[in-house]
Formats: sequence, structure tokens, C-alpha cells
Amino acid sequence: MNIEGSPPQQFRHQFQVGAHSPHFMRRAARVYLDVWGLPHLVEPVTLALTELLTNVHRHVPDQWCTSTVIRTLDGVRIEVYDRSLDLPVRPYGADLWSESGRGLAMVELVTDKWDVVAHEEGKTVWCELRA
Repeated sequence: MNIEGSPPQQFRHQFQVGAHSPHFMRRAARVYLDVWGLPHLVEPVTLALTELLTNVHRHVPDQWCTSTVIRTLDGVRIEVYDRSLDLPVRPYGADLWSESGRGLAMVELVTDKWDVVAHEEGKTVWCELRA
């Protein structure tokens, strides 16, 4: 719901992830976080969003996703839906020198919680950050 004169409480974008997609979404997130009065969340939100989109780019065959950033009562929720049935591997065992597997470890580090919801035709990886 958007009360007249108040900023929208979420932004959603459906797209095929390419090389510039994380940059575009980081810029949009910065604008919304500023409007929502949450500039202190810019770094962790943009890092988590970048990692989730990079996972779509690397691991989802058609690279299509729906990315949503939502202003919640106590912070921000990020959701990235894609049409792959393959669930991400929990970030255990990746070290600082690993070529891959660190993305979700970083998401876990900078967010308060994250998880995956499997759907009949894909999955949603989400994370939440308290303000």
C-alpha cells in the first residue's frame, strides 16, 4: 500500500541477470534506502543483493529472476526468485581463498537471517536486515 505522498514500501524488478544487473540494482537500493531513512544499511543490503544476483547469473540456466527489496517494520527484506529448482548449498566449508561458495557465507555474515523457499517452479532466496 502506498499512501499518497509517502514513498513506496518496496521495489521489484524482473529481468535476465547480466553483467551490469548488480550495479543497476545496487543503485536502486541506495535510492530507496535513502528515501526510507536507512542509509546505514546501504553497504550490507547492496552486498547481499549483489551476492544473490551473482548466484542467479552463475547457477540459473536462463538467468531470469525477480528481485524485490521491501521496507519492513524493523528493517529491510530482500527476495530473489528464480526458476531453477536447484537449491543453494549452505555456506559451510568455503574459506577465504575458495574460488566459489563464499557468496552465501557473506550474505549470512551481513544479514540477520536468510533462507530459501522452494516452489513448484523455482525458489526464493531471501534475507532480512534489521535497521
